[in-house]
Amino acid sequence: MNAMAGDRILVHGKTVGEADRHGEIIEVRGEDGGPPYMVKFDDGHTGLVFPGPDAVIEHK
Repeated sequence: MNAMAGDRILVHGKTVGEADRHGEIIEVRGEDGGPPYMVKFDDGHTGLVFPGPDAVIEHK
């Protein structure tokens, strides 16, 4: 999984009824665009994300 700052990330809910989380990658901390990513989520929270198989990168 590779990304650049400005790309969007979608993390699908893990259980029934849990909402998907959307955010913007504001910093790539891994080598060659790899994780981890600093993400500012649409709900205003910012956090370090190590995306799993439930995540999708939407390139800009």
